[in-house]
Amino acid sequence: MSTPGRRARLLSLVVPVYNEEQAIPKFVARALPALKSLGIDYELLFVDDGSTDRTRTILRALHKKNKRIRLVGLSRNFGKEAALSAGLDRARGDVIVPIDADLQDPPELIREFLARWRQGYDVVYGVRADRSSDTALKRTTSNWFYRGFNLLAESPIPADSGDYRLMDRRVVDVLRRLPERNRFMKGLFAWVGFKSIGVPYAREPRLAGKTKFGLLRLWRFALDGVTGFSTLPLRMWTFIGLAIALFAFIFGSNIIIRTLIYGVDIPGYASIMVVILFLGSVQLITLGVIGEYVSRLFVEGKQRPLYVVDDEL
Repeated sequence: MSTPGRRARLLSLVVPVYNEEQAIPKFVARALPALKSLGIDYELLFVDDGSTDRTRTILRALHKKNKRIRLVGLSRNFGKEAALSAGLDRARGDVIVPIDADLQDPPELIREFLARWRQGYDVVYGVRADRSSDTALKRTTSNWFYRGFNLLAESPIPADSGDYRLMDRRVVDVLRRLPERNRFMKGLFAWVGFKSIGVPYAREPRLAGKTKFGLLRLWRFALDGVTGFSTLPLRMWTFIGLAIALFAFIFGSNIIIRTLIYGVDIPGYASIMVVILFLGSVQLITLGVIGEYVSRLFVEGKQRPLYVVDDEL
């Protein structure tokens, strides 16, 4: 059980980056004063997810100036979830804080995270109470995702929460033991449990660079989340099939009764085509859902490493 009033010897700030050469200097200039003001030792751990710009060169130069700035360079782009996992694997702190380099999540909030952790909470997550800096489309789709995910999944995600959070070392140790390759970190954070609390904050505009998450990538991200934490999309087709079978039975009984009473009934071409196309669509959707789960079983079965480290400072 957590003990209020506990003290941290080292805080690890884990920052996955991909082609963030414009954002990194601004992020470091703001994050370092925030970390120094906490009064505890810290490390700033960047995970370069196979950047093709000067991101890694900039990080090496920063490391030479400040040994608290560390670098883990991956051999190629494995995706943010893998990069974040690499950072959690190599973070040395008693408390660990994942954060993005775009400064939409203010590093000054870590002080309040720490205060709640000292009160006995194992996980303190940021809640985006004000998302006016995001586009209307992003706010809408994000709201739909959280509602849909929490409706389907057994371990709901707190609404408007992201990766930005403070975690106790024992929480991170549990996360590191989870073996899956298709990783949806928000879902894993919720699945492990522990005593948690949210801290509201205003999400700021991105100061530099461009977001790496387009609509297609966000769609794949949402699919990974749903298929990784819910079997309902598979099980629901049993009930849909039963409903269609019941409808077919009622419709067939109606045709038989009409034929017995009024004679031979010649069905129309349009109604036949509608039924065929409808059932064909249902079958294709069912195969697509099964395919999503089978593809993930295929990836898990190969047991490949989640990421490959190219260099480390």
